[in-house]
Amino acid sequence: MRKIGEMICGGFKRLALLGAAAAVAATTLLAPVHAASRIKDIADFEGIRENQLIGYGLVVGLNGTGDSLNNSPFTQQSLQAMLERLGVNTRNIDLNTNTVAAVMVTANLPPFSTQGTRIDVNVSALGDSESLQGGTLLVTPLVGADGEVYAIAQGSIAIGGFSAQADAASVVRGVPTAGRIANGGLVERELEFKLASLTTLRLALRNPDLTTARRIALSVNELIGMPTAEPLDPATVRIDLPQQYDGNIVDLLTDIEQLIVEPDLAARIVIDENSGIIVMGQDVKVSMVAVAQGNLTVTIAESPQVSQPLPFANGQTAVVPRSDVTVDEEGSKLAIVPQTVTLKQLVDGLNALGIGPRDMISILQAIKAAGALQADIEVL
Repeated sequence: MRKIGEMICGGFKRLALLGAAAAVAATTLLAPVHAASRIKDIADFEGIRENQLIGYGLVVGLNGTGDSLNNSPFTQQSLQAMLERLGVNTRNIDLNTNTVAAVMVTANLPPFSTQGTRIDVNVSALGDSESLQGGTLLVTPLVGADGEVYAIAQGSIAIGGFSAQADAASVVRGVPTAGRIANGGLVERELEFKLASLTTLRLALRNPDLTTARRIALSVNELIGMPTAEPLDPATVRIDLPQQYDGNIVDLLTDIEQLIVEPDLAARIVIDENSGIIVMGQDVKVSMVAVAQGNLTVTIAESPQVSQPLPFANGQTAVVPRSDVTVDEEGSKLAIVPQTVTLKQLVDGLNALGIGPRDMISILQAIKAAGALQADIEVL
């Protein structure tokens, strides 16, 4: 009997533990989920960045889709200059080739790139070339904003489209006048940036906000155990190199970028009137307001009639205009958008009006003008 009683008591204890676990799980599911992110996803370390490069070059080997030299004189000049550098004299010679095209070459130089590193380059037609398919980019120096050459590009171009035409029809798919050369750039010059010698770091927030900057500073100070991080403005947080990381700044950057911080953003509504897109932030709030929306439709139908004179009459055939104008006004009653505390309730209140996105844009702007919308409206 004692064993049976112990088994029953043990069963009740297990049921109690399962009930407690279920309650904790339900509480966890009902709790609000915050959009916490790593610092490396919301901020950049100042100095660790890409640099843009640009260059001008020639693409050869095109199947009759190159520049017409008469309409693109810069292509002819570049072709003559290149041939002269190779020992071919083409001055005072009328060149007529459609296998060459002038292009602009762009690329991004990654941070800490060393000499010999390969990078991808983009090639875009500059003249009236119809397609770069099958072309090869000749050696093209890529310069930075300071005018110095940092990379050299060359190689076969891969395009994402094509064009075909006949005497009476043509087909164009994608953009055949722009392409890409994978690993087509070769780094020739390194950027001087000594990360290991820095004693102060600066974090640049991608979405500047005072609250987010302060949360980042508090999180870094909690990690290090002393006040070394300080928010300077909504977009910058300064971090002094602590003693325990002296001489090993890479470890400090690795530890900081993995910290979890919940970013805070201002209440904002972004509107794209061209496509009718509306995006609302989480903190958008609206006071109780009554809204009425009505559509006024004016329809004009033209049905001209021909007036034919009687036989043997001296009249002339004439077209008599006939217009039918109809005005239809769809009136709707006042609808109340309640004072909301969540984004879902705000959306439900606006959807209850039964209107489309474009009418909703006008309603949101009107609610903002009435002072009942606590959010900024940004129109793209």
